Amino acid sequence: MDLYDVFTGSRLDVITEEVLSGDEEHGEEVKEEEVNRDLPTKEAFVVVSERTETRELSSTSQRFSTDTNDSLRFEAYVPSSDEEGTPSPDSSVDEHDDVFEEHKESENKVNNIRTKLEEKVVEMENFAGHLEEIFLTVEENFGRQEQHLEQHCNDVLQTLSHRHDDRAAALAEEKKRKLEALYTQLLGCGRTLDASKDLIETAQELYRTEDKRLFLQAVMPTMKRIEEFAKEKPDLTLVTSLEFDMPLADLSDVKTMMDSINIVPAPSAPVINPQVSNSATQTSLRVCWSLFSDDSVEYYELYYRPVLEDTPAADSTKGPDVSNVKVKETHCSVGELLPNVQYEFWVTATNTTGISPASEKAVYVTVPSPPVIRQRECSSCPEAALIRWESGNTNPVDSYTVELSETGTDGQSGVTESIVAVPTCESLIQLQSGRQYLIYVRAVNIGGPSDRSEAFTVSTTGTIFHLLQDTAHPCLSISEDGFSMFYGDEELPLSAMTFDDNTFARCVAVLGDLIPVRGRHYWEVELDEDTEYRIGVAYEDTQRNSYLGGTNTSWCMRHVLTPSRHKYEFLHSGWSPDIRITVNPVRIGLSLNYERGILSFFNVELEQHLHTFYCSFLHYVHPCFALDNPGALTVHNGVAAPEYVHLV
Repeated sequence: MDLYDVFTGSRLDVITEEVLSGDEEHGEEVKEEEVNRDLPTKEAFVVVSERTETRELSSTSQRFSTDTNDSLRFEAYVPSSDEEGTPSPDSSVDEHDDVFEEHKESENKVNNIRTKLEEKVVEMENFAGHLEEIFLTVEENFGRQEQHLEQHCNDVLQTLSHRHDDRAAALAEEKKRKLEALYTQLLGCGRTLDASKDLIETAQELYRTEDKRLFLQAVMPTMKRIEEFAKEKPDLTLVTSLEFDMPLADLSDVKTMMDSINIVPAPSAPVINPQVSNSATQTSLRVCWSLFSDDSVEYYELYYRPVLEDTPAADSTKGPDVSNVKVKETHCSVGELLPNVQYEFWVTATNTTGISPASEKAVYVTVPSPPVIRQRECSSCPEAALIRWESGNTNPVDSYTVELSETGTDGQSGVTESIVAVPTCESLIQLQSGRQYLIYVRAVNIGGPSDRSEAFTVSTTGTIFHLLQDTAHPCLSISEDGFSMFYGDEELPLSAMTFDDNTFARCVAVLGDLIPVRGRHYWEVELDEDTEYRIGVAYEDTQRNSYLGGTNTSWCMRHVLTPSRHKYEFLHSGWSPDIRITVNPVRIGLSLNYERGILSFFNVELEQHLHTFYCSFLHYVHPCFALDNPGALTVHNGVAAPEYVHLV
C-alpha cells in the first residue's frame, strides 16, 4: 500500500518533486513538492522511519522517508520556528491564483491559435477545392480538344479517301473511253484490210483466167473497184491520245480542314439548370449550368436582372439594367440581391474563336424576408396557441416553418421543435400547460428558409386573447393592447357611424379572438359597479343586429341598474333564470369547458359561483362583451384558473 492509500484510503493521483541545488552535505536541496490538490484537508503529519536518515519533502503538508523501505509511522507535525523558506498559507494561495491566471491566459492563447489554425485549414480546404475544380475544368477541356483533333483527323482521312475514290473512278472511265475508241478504229482498219485483200484476190483470179471473153467482161468492173478503193485514203492517225489527263487535284477543302485543326470552334449555347432547393440566401443565389457539347471554353459570362411583375421574362428590351459576371466554372454565386425577388439568368460561353449563342433564360428566386408575427391577432390557452403572421414578402412563398423552444425559469431556451410545410399565415400549435415558449416563424421557398422572425413569447398558464376591432360597435373604443374597451358619454349621430357586415349595429358590443382549442379556458373581466354590461361567449355567426343573449347563438351575463337594486340576468335565447346576487361583483371570472359543455361565472373577490350554463357547443366560440351605458371594461387573461373554479 502506498502513502496515499495509508493517508486517505484512495489512490494517489499526482506527486511532483522538484530538486534544486544548494544542499549542505550533497550539494543538492530538495525543494517543495506539490501533492494532489484534491486531497482532503487533514491535520499535518510527519512520516518517520525507524532509520534516522530522513529528508524533508514538504514543509506545509506531509513528510515521508525516501531512503528507506522500513515501515512508516505517522506523527502529528508541528512546524519548527527555525525552518526557513516555509511559505505562509496566504502566499501559497496567491501563488496558486497566479498559476491559475497564467494557466488561463495560456489556455486562451492556445484557443486563439487553434481558432486561427482552424480558419487557415478552412481557407486551405476552400483553395484546394477551387484548384480541384480548375483541374477538372482543364482535364475536361483537354479531353474535348483531344476528341476535336481526332474528329478532324477522321474528317480529313475520309475526305481524302472520297477524293481518291472519285479520281480512280474518273481514270477508269477515261480508260474505257480510250479503249473503246481504239477498238473501233482497229475494227475499221480490219475492214479496210479485208477489202484490200478481196480486191487483190479478185485481180489475181482475173489475171490468171484464159477465157478472153470473161476477162474482158470482168476487167472493167474490177478496175473501177480498184480505182474507187485507191481513191479512199485510210486514216492512220489514232483517234484518241495515248496519254491520260492528269489535272491538278483541288485539295483546298482538305487544306482548309487541316488548317482548322488549330482553330477551336465557337462553343454552342450552354444550358442553365433549374434552381435547386437551399441554393439561395436573402441576398445571394447559386446558379449552375451545363455544356452538353465537346466545345472548349475559356470563360462563361452570366447575365441576370430582376423580373418585374409588369415585364414579361421573355422580353429582353424592357425592364431593369442587366448585370453580368465572368467565371471559369459552370457555376456562380451572385450576391447583393434583394430578398424574395425573382431573377432571370442566362449565360454565354466564350473561347478564342468567338462567343456562343445565349442560353435559354431561367428564373431563380432569393430566400424570403422573415415574416412578421401579428401579436394582436395571436391567442393561446393552457394547451395550445394560435399564431398568426404576415408574410412580409411581395412574391408568394411556398410554405412556412414555425419553430418553438421552451424557456426555463432562468430564461434559457430548450430544444427547438419545428412545424414544417405550413401553407397559410396561421398555425394552431399544441403545447404543454403551465409552460413558456418562444415562437419563431420562417418563410420558405425553393431557395431555402428565411431568417427567423422576431421572437414571440407564449405563456400557457391561462387563456390569452384580444378584442377584435373589426367587430366593435362604432361607439366603442378599443385600447392599443386590445384588452380594454370604452363607451364614451357623447352619443354619436347615426350619420357618423360606419357599419359593415361584421360590426355590431344594435348592441354596443365587441368579440374577442376565437378560442379554437377544446378543453378548459378561463379569463376575468373587471368593470365598475355602476356599469351596465353583458359578458359571455358567442358563435362567430351570431347576429350583429341583435343583443347578446337574445338569440340561441350567444350566452351571457347581464347587469342592469334599476331604481331599487342591481339586477343580474344570465341570458340565452332571450330567457334567464331568476337569480338574485346580493354582493355586486366588480371582477368576474368566466370558465369555459368545451368537453363538459359548461360556461360558468364567478365573483373573483368572494370566490363565489354565480351561475353555470349547461349546453353542447356545436362550434368554437368567441368571448363577447357589451356595454349598455357609458363606461369601461377590462379583460384580464393569461391568468391560471383558481382552484374553486375546478369544483364546479
